[in-house]
Amino acid sequence: MSRKRAREMAFLVLFQVDLGQLTPAKAVFHTIQELEDEPSKEEKEFICALVNGTWQYLADIDRVIALLSQDWPLNRLGKVDLNIMRLALYEIFFREDIPPKVSVNEAVELAKIYGSQESGRFVNGILGKIVQDIASYHPLKNKISP
Repeated sequence: MSRKRAREMAFLVLFQVDLGQLTPAKAVFHTIQELEDEPSKEEKEFICALVNGTWQYLADIDRVIALLSQDWPLNRLGKVDLNIMRLALYEIFFREDIPPKVSVNEAVELAKIYGSQESGRFVNGILGKIVQDIASYHPLKNKISP
């Protein structure tokens, strides 16, 4: 399993949790169980790190998304787009081992697969603004109010 596939699994877990079906731990367990190929220990750890990190900083990440999607309150955003952006922003803000461009590209690809016709462009627009000036949007380095 590649990091790309592991990232996709992390998105699916976050989506399930957001829909209120499962806790993050149970969603990870069930998602991994349903895979045809057993992920390695490192891949499982990567999936868990992405899910747990996103979940840990969820409120901070959501404030950034809300700031940039002013015409669309979070409760009106599609759950697919929202969870893809949450995952990408966790990577951009808190994972120094993942280049921001990789996070954006992977998010756009996920949006094209799982989202609407406009999802790829929407996700790219929001994340693109952030990547242009990550320091200004970083939720722990700046006071961002909803």
